Amino acid sequence: MTIRVALKHSTRYDFDRPVNLSPHLVRLRPAPHSRTPIDAYSLKVSGGEYFINWQQDPFGNHLARLVFPEKVTHLHVDVELIAPMTVINPFDFFIEDYAQAFPFKYLTD
Repeated sequence: MTIRVALKHSTRYDFDRPVNLSPHLVRLRPAPHSRTPIDAYSLKVSGGEYFINWQQDPFGNHLARLVFPEKVTHLHVDVELIAPMTVINPFDFFIEDYAQAFPFKYLTD
């Protein structure tokens, strides 16, 4: 039986006056190559008008680039996801004979 978990992450900034925000990179999305599948994901941004562009970094991770054209008085970023927590054996791999002891020496061929 698999347990399903729901996670919520909130980041909140409240300013005492309207401010200009530089573009923000939000790296709060699980990697697509993760062993744990993601059943549901949502990103909610509030604080003012914004443009969002989803991008990938050189390692294949998702990031959201937020651009705010006008001044804002607050910025709230909420991320929610649902994932099944299946049992994964972290030692499910093979080790070459030459690497059984540490420190090991690489083969010269």
